[in-house]
Amino acid sequence: MSSAEEIQAAVDRTRADLAATLNELEDKLNLPKQLGVKAHEAKVSFSREPKPWLIGAAAVAAAIGGIALLALRRR
Repeated sequence: MSSAEEIQAAVDRTRADLAATLNELEDKLNLPKQLGVKAHEAKVSFSREPKPWLIGAAAVAAAIGGIALLALRRR
């Protein structure tokens, strides 16, 4: 049978695990913080290798331009 000290130690470990889980959930659900993290990751990625970002931006610009051109032709 477990002693009172062993039970208390198990309760303390469980409490610590729960607190860690709640902190992780809070971080994941904090939208402004997550946006900041993703923006920082994007800046670092662009600094390391800008070519894929520039190609992606050109593709988006071409797609928007194509959609605008189609919309103007329909008028």
